[in-house]
Amino acid sequence: MLNQQGTDRLAPLRAEHAQLQEQMADPTLHDDAARARRVARRWAEVEAVLRAAAAVASSQEDLDAARELGAEDPELAAEAEQISAQLAAQREHLEDLLAPRDPDDARDVILEIKAGAGGEESALFAAEMLRMYRSFAENRGWRFELLSSSPTELGGLKDVTVSIASRAAATPADGVYAHLKHEAGVHRVQRVPVTESAGRIHTSAVGVLVLPEADETDESELLAEAMAPANLRIDVFRSSGPGGQSVNTTDSAVRITHLPSGIVVSCQDEKSQLQNREQAMRILRTRLLDEHRAAQDAEAASARRSQVRTVDRSERIRTYNFPESRVADHRTGYKAGNLQHVLAGDLEDLIASSRAAEREARLDQAQGTGA
Repeated sequence: MLNQQGTDRLAPLRAEHAQLQEQMADPTLHDDAARARRVARRWAEVEAVLRAAAAVASSQEDLDAARELGAEDPELAAEAEQISAQLAAQREHLEDLLAPRDPDDARDVILEIKAGAGGEESALFAAEMLRMYRSFAENRGWRFELLSSSPTELGGLKDVTVSIASRAAATPADGVYAHLKHEAGVHRVQRVPVTESAGRIHTSAVGVLVLPEADETDESELLAEAMAPANLRIDVFRSSGPGGQSVNTTDSAVRITHLPSGIVVSCQDEKSQLQNREQAMRILRTRLLDEHRAAQDAEAASARRSQVRTVDRSERIRTYNFPESRVADHRTGYKAGNLQHVLAGDLEDLIASSRAAEREARLDQAQGTGA
């Protein structure tokens, strides 16, 4: 049930909603594209909360009326039970929207998958994980874009970087980063590799890094100095395929080195040098934003340190056990007995377990600080 604290928190949101509507009605807002995006994103967040609050209020009125009349009418009494269940779900949804959130939850993501311990078997599983995330994104109606990859001769991937984006302005609860940030870490796989003739089970590891994608607003407001041309060295070279064979006769591949930080980004998947340069700049911008946030916010730095930095078996967050057709998340204790469904993109329950754990931790933190 929504407590008094939750009710009081709606008053400033209603005032902010009115101010945002005034700003959106101002034709000059769109003279500044970055500001227009910020206003629209925040309006969507506040609108979602107020809609949920209105639904709770409406259901409460219906429930009061049904209970009053239900004392003499069995049908209305039964309807009151249905409304009560609906109201409980609506209140839970509202509480979830009002819960403290990661400020990046509404953002799109840059997701990197890196093969680690396990050699070629790890690279093959990295390719399977890419297909898993692609299916999950497509099932949710998100855009999935390959930015860079390093394939192996057997069809695996040494590493791959993709962009996953919502097709419309998302609320924090529906954001891509809100769903995928807990995928960051080391994923361990146990199975008999296709390269194993003796039938022995091998254990290998794949690392996943998930970063909230930076946009033009971040570059203009936070990263202007870092992204200055003087800080970038851009080299072009010929792209190559698995095993080093040349797949392009022109210098279309691009490598960008950020001189102050030493960050290096390479892209060669596109045929056009311009396209590869744009992809590399997107990745570099996002990595620099991650460093900026980590440097400015100790809590964010701690959270990012929990993401995989080295692909080691001991840092696992999840295990995919093929002999038992089981997936286990080592942070939440959630286990799924449908491995093939998970690899086909059915990640909803696994992700929900991590999101629920985060929500509880944030609520505990807010209560502990008196927020």
